[in-house]
Amino acid sequence: QLQLVESGGGLVQPGGSLRLSCTASRFRLTFTVGWFRQAPGKEREGVSSINIDGSVTYYADSVKGRFTISKDSTNSAVYLQMNKLKPEDSGIYYCAARGGGGDLTTMDPSGYAFFGPGTQVNVSS
Repeated sequence: QLQLVESGGGLVQPGGSLRLSCTASRFRLTFTVGWFRQAPGKEREGVSSINIDGSVTYYADSVKGRFTISKDSTNSAVYLQMNKLKPEDSGIYYCAARGGGGDLTTMDPSGYAFFGPGTQVNVSS
């Protein structure tokens, strides 16, 4: 069973930056990996995803140009660099993984077999 753990969340002022990390216990992240977020009272939404070898990425329109997803060269971690943060970026951020390739833009949570417990991001002055 793949177990994912997120870290790097916290409280930041609007315009600030955070870097989230996702690591897996006992396995390399040789999966398609996605970042999702969920605000109170809202559905979980896909933010960004990266393919198995890290060569292709996808970003939701709401974060394009501000967030960057990356994998380290050993497939031991996936990162989400978040710049120019806005209050509407607040929520719990989840790392998720699925096997195989396919369309990165289809970020349906039900298509991801593994989720981490999440890390809280609060953007507030």
